[in-house]
Amino acid sequence: MTKEFSPQRLDVKAFAQAGGRLSGHDSLLKYERLAQEAKGLHPDLMVDWEAVGEVRTAMGGMGQVWLSIKVTASFPMECQRCMTPVDVPLEVDREFRFVADEATAEALDDESEEDLLAMSREFDLRELIEDELLMALPVVPRHDECPTSVPMASSDDDFEDANADKPNPFAALAGLRKDGKGQ
Repeated sequence: MTKEFSPQRLDVKAFAQAGGRLSGHDSLLKYERLAQEAKGLHPDLMVDWEAVGEVRTAMGGMGQVWLSIKVTASFPMECQRCMTPVDVPLEVDREFRFVADEATAEALDDESEEDLLAMSREFDLRELIEDELLMALPVVPRHDECPTSVPMASSDDDFEDANADKPNPFAALAGLRKDGKGQ
């Protein structure tokens, strides 16, 4: 009998001991925080993911619980160069080692090269996937080559006209300077 594993309530240790493998082809709408970042653009986009659990033997013969995830998605954003929509490809390929609890993870975090998470019988795999995708979003999304020409002006005509109407604040200082020399 093969045990069924749920991505919403994953028993990480049992999943790793079974050499479990889960995958999904989810709507972007299943990831609430990610969908909010998309601002309603392309709700039909999909998130493809795969998770693999395993127990690796460490030095000293102790088994360590590991979870590997691979995620791909195309995410709608606004190009910061031309201000038009751009679909940003996202890829995540990460491994996590699970430890007994949060305190252990925190204590080992500074000296450990791998990412550490606390063991759980009800681990939400989709929440981890969403976290990783949110961290993979670019700070400044842009096209490789924008589909429209990008104006390279630092100001427009209205800006120049508004500044032309204002008196120069240093003109009064120049007048004081001339008055001071004449005395």
